[in-house]
Amino acid sequence: MISDKLKKGHLLIAEPSNFGDLSFNRSVILLADHNENGSVGFIINKPLKYTIQDLVPEIQANFKIYNGGPVEQDNLYFIHNIPELIPNSLEISNGIYWGGDFASTRDLINEGKIHKDNIRFFLGYSGWDANQLKNEMNTNAWIVAANSYENRILGKSTTHFWKEKILELGGDYLIWSNAPENPALN
Repeated sequence: MISDKLKKGHLLIAEPSNFGDLSFNRSVILLADHNENGSVGFIINKPLKYTIQDLVPEIQANFKIYNGGPVEQDNLYFIHNIPELIPNSLEISNGIYWGGDFASTRDLINEGKIHKDNIRFFLGYSGWDANQLKNEMNTNAWIVAANSYENRILGKSTTHFWKEKILELGGDYLIWSNAPENPALN
C-alpha cells in the first residue's frame, strides 16, 4: 500500500515525467510530516539566489536559502540537526529537526555556533491535503526512498542530488540521468 511507504523523514524523488512541473521538476523533497490530515515537506535541492542575510539582515551569515515548495513562499522555514542548541524543535526523524526558537537560532548563528552543515533555510514548503499525495503516488509522480543520509543530508551538495538519486534507482531510470532538464529543448 502506497500510504504505508510514506513516512516522516523519507525522501520524495520527482519522477522524470514531472519535467513540465515548474515547482517539482527534478526535486528531492524531505517529508517533514505525514499523517491522515496531509503531508508537508521541503525541496532540499533547489537553492535560490538569496542568503539568510539578504532576508534577515541581523543574521551575519551567508547560508543559502532554498525553495521549499510552492506553498507560503513569503514565509521562512528551517530544518536542522542541533536540537540541543535550538529550543522547541520538532523531530522529523533520524536526527533531523524542524523549526524551533528563531531568536535563539539567530543568536547562535551570529556567535558562530551554528554552521551551514547544521541548518537549511527555505522559503515556502510543499504541502498536500489528506489524500492528495497518495493520489500523486498512484499516478507515479513520486518515488519514495529512505533517507540514507540521515541528519548529514543538511551538508549534502544539491548540485546533482536528483541525478544521484535517479542513478541509484538504476534500471529504466538510468536513461533519464543525462537527459536535459526539459527534453523538449533537446
